[in-house]
Amino acid sequence: MKLSVVVLTMGNRPEELARAVRSALDQEHVDIEVVLVGNGVDPVADRGAEPPFDDARVKTVALPKNVGIPAGRNRGVEASSGDIVLFLDDDGWYRSTRLGTYLRDRFSADPELGVVSFRVRDPEGGPGERRHVPRLRAGDPERSSAVTTFLGGACAMRRAAYDLGGGLPEDFFYAHEETDLAWQILNAGYHIAYDASAVMYHPAVLPTRHDMFYRYNARNRVWLARRNLPWLLALTYLTVWVGMTVLRERSPKALKPWFKGFAEGWRKPAGPRRPITWRTAWRMTRTGRPPVI
Repeated sequence: MKLSVVVLTMGNRPEELARAVRSALDQEHVDIEVVLVGNGVDPVADRGAEPPFDDARVKTVALPKNVGIPAGRNRGVEASSGDIVLFLDDDGWYRSTRLGTYLRDRFSADPELGVVSFRVRDPEGGPGERRHVPRLRAGDPERSSAVTTFLGGACAMRRAAYDLGGGLPEDFFYAHEETDLAWQILNAGYHIAYDASAVMYHPAVLPTRHDMFYRYNARNRVWLARRNLPWLLALTYLTVWVGMTVLRERSPKALKPWFKGFAEGWRKPAGPRRPITWRTAWRMTRTGRPPVI
């Protein structure tokens, strides 16, 4: 199997980007390529003749404007040729040079494995963030398990599963695009694993650093439900998330943009509706995360 590592960048982390590319190219005993996607920039600019960007295994895609995370990653997949596609944040990296062979062997041994979500480790030795473990019981990041979603910048997926899932929803721009694809991959009959042995390093940062976090988080959650869930589950899912958000946030500074985004999610088109089957919903429930939370 060939591996393609898609790295999306806005060109504002040149040293971190070089580290990410080197960590992918250093993978041993595996056929690998790196696809650098510049979201509104030339991803290498005047560094194309410098290591590691001068490697023949590095492809570049320069997009004329920032099209968002899902569209940028989709363009990277389109330019790739691997059987397995990895998404890597431009400020993340792989410390082990054997990760590629580990993933190749996992996917080869299990034809129904659609996605592997990695364990994200803090390079400073911190405990890591609960949101990086994509399940409800996230207290032990060293425990591997079946899951129903994955981390967008720390994952590997079977190209066939990505294709059947329809790729990442580009109108989302940012937030919940991985879950939209994950639910369709599950609906296609694949399963998703959180694998604590597959490790990516990434600095500890808060998602709320983005100005649009609360608005897009709410809008896309509505779109996620409208696109993917039977209506009974969709309404239950959104009711639960309204209650959880009010209890968690409480601050008007957070709740005002959140409810603005929630209303926007109902007002604007969500894109094609492809509701998962009740059988898939039951599989998700047995996995430990019913599609109502």
